[in-house]
Amino acid sequence: MEQAKIDRINELAKKKRTVGLTDEELAEQKALHKEYIISYRASLRGILDNTVIERPDGTREALKKNNN
Repeated sequence: MEQAKIDRINELAKKKRTVGLTDEELAEQKALHKEYIISYRASLRGILDNTVIERPDGTREALKKNNN
């Protein structure tokens, strides 16, 4: 996610705490938050996909995907 969008999320959060948001700003905040969550999950998935467990005997095993 671009830094400009993260800055906008922070601006809207600050404004919401101080003076409140208009309906358009609430919709924008919701959309940006959804985009941020999607980006965060994709980043985390990339990290976990490249993580391996190294056993004491030296063998390496990739993490298995948990379907729960």
